[in-house]
Amino acid sequence: MNDIAFDINKPVTPCYVIDRGLLKKNLELLKSVQDRTGCKILLALKGFAAWSTFDLCRKYLAGAAASSLFEARLSKEEFRGEVHLCAPGFRPDEFDKYLEICDHIVFNSFSQWDLYKPLLRSCGRDVECGLRLNPRHSEVKTAIYDPCSPGSRMGIVREEFEGRSLDGITGLHFHTLCELGSDALQRTLAAVESRFEDYIRQVKWVNFGGGHHITKEDYDVELLCRLITDFKKRYNVDVYLEPGEAVALNTGFLVSTVLDIIERDMPIAIMDTSAAAHMPDVLEMPYRPHVENSFPKGEAKYCYRLAGPTCLAGDVIGEYAFNEPLKIGSRVVFHDMSIYSMVKNNMFNGINLPDIMLYEPDTNELKLQRRFTYEDFKNRLS
Repeated sequence: MNDIAFDINKPVTPCYVIDRGLLKKNLELLKSVQDRTGCKILLALKGFAAWSTFDLCRKYLAGAAASSLFEARLSKEEFRGEVHLCAPGFRPDEFDKYLEICDHIVFNSFSQWDLYKPLLRSCGRDVECGLRLNPRHSEVKTAIYDPCSPGSRMGIVREEFEGRSLDGITGLHFHTLCELGSDALQRTLAAVESRFEDYIRQVKWVNFGGGHHITKEDYDVELLCRLITDFKKRYNVDVYLEPGEAVALNTGFLVSTVLDIIERDMPIAIMDTSAAAHMPDVLEMPYRPHVENSFPKGEAKYCYRLAGPTCLAGDVIGEYAFNEPLKIGSRVVFHDMSIYSMVKNNMFNGINLPDIMLYEPDTNELKLQRRFTYEDFKNRLS
């Protein structure tokens, strides 16, 4: 885990802090992959959409990958690179907007492609069109995150290509990974090629999707570069990757304060941040965030169950041990909170969202980027 460079006592809590220096480090690694292989890497907004950092991201990445109209607009307005779109289905009343915004549109089925093909051909813009593949090869062990699980709605299986023309289709897309290494990509590529090789030879680009944990410490970047280079040479195609986590992995923190300590079967620290509202993946994945200066239960003297302030009985972050006791007012810092936390958080119970701050290591400056208010809560409802 990356060290905390800023003063954790400065922010009003709860507060997300994005370290632009750590973000730049990730981006430099991703750009080196682009430079070595000639591929293009996109930021998947579903994982990280903090647009106040896009001035930095666009210096290194080719564009952004969207899954909705709002993400596509954000990409066009704030990232200002290539805009790629892929979703299980598109609303007819939004498609004209996509035609104005997007450079690439990937369809999840032949029926969607057939429905929107006439609009694409008459829109007056050169929009690249692709099809999402389902190679029926699973690398993800948790079914809810596996796009190739039995009965998955994601992508087109080989049998559905029979008798179909690729006229108007310039690319293919597959997304089968989640937080995985390049060895998983290697096995996936073998499955994709075994099922779709004849179609790959008919297009000019292939998008390898997301889920590549490229900036994780033990990721085999050399293997990734070799896989991309060999694939490009074998098929004479351009290659795209669209990671979300790899861009902002381990670049953000959630600073929290202890509101109360309750004695039950073990001490329970009530935090001013919520698993349910502010870091939903803790309950959904499930995911255990690293906490600064903490140890697994039983490995330090003072053990606490960290819990949120909402009325959800299961709003529990986890059990952590510390060498020093917590008390009311203690600061607790959760790591790796840039990805998915901010894009998935909510105002359940009317609990306010954390502030968003940017940390600039060159100047040692913490800048308040966004503070949410009652009006943000009220205006979501009617």
